[in-house]
Amino acid sequence: MNHLVKTLGALLLAASLPLYAAGDPEAGRAKAAACAGCHGADGNSKVPTFPILAGQHADYLLQALKDYKSGKRKNAIMQGQVAALSEEDMANLAAWFASQKGLRSIDAVH
Repeated sequence: MNHLVKTLGALLLAASLPLYAAGDPEAGRAKAAACAGCHGADGNSKVPTFPILAGQHADYLLQALKDYKSGKRKNAIMQGQVAALSEEDMANLAAWFASQKGLRSIDAVH
């Protein structure tokens, strides 16, 4: 019985991972207020020195945030911004910016 419970628990966890990894855009929207000063409210920065996040692939954005947090990517401002973010926060932010019209929608026009 104990083995069955552990197996069932593992299967339920595995089934929920893609949902967690995808992130919640609305939760990300709430967290994105801190990003707006540099990247714009919807991720479409008006300043050429700050990257456009809107429409970028969520997996790319999530990896970039993780890399800033770990120190693999170096940027003092970004490292400070992500220091207190959880993995869920980062997935939510990635989902929010990926859901916005931006880079991929621009590419589709050209």
